[in-house]
Amino acid sequence: MSTKEKVLEKVKTDTKKQKNHEIVLYNDDYNTFDHVIETLIAACDHTAEQAEQCAVLVHYKGQCTVKTGTFSDLKPRCSKLLDAGLSAEILG
Repeated sequence: MSTKEKVLEKVKTDTKKQKNHEIVLYNDDYNTFDHVIETLIAACDHTAEQAEQCAVLVHYKGQCTVKTGTFSDLKPRCSKLLDAGLSAEILG
């Protein structure tokens, strides 16, 4: 092989893709906007603006994805939403 030739080595790398899950929050006729917003801030680390936008989407569309991530991260967050009386589930 001459010095001008380059040898390219193919390296196979296995990357384990972590499946993302999502918490979906559903509309109800019981909780106030303020309660939903405060709960999203506390449980999902939303900013006030994010939480308000999600609350509006839930109200008008019936549901909204409020957080994505690994199941182990979302499980305690979803539990906080449920403990606060909101209707939510983890999908994915």
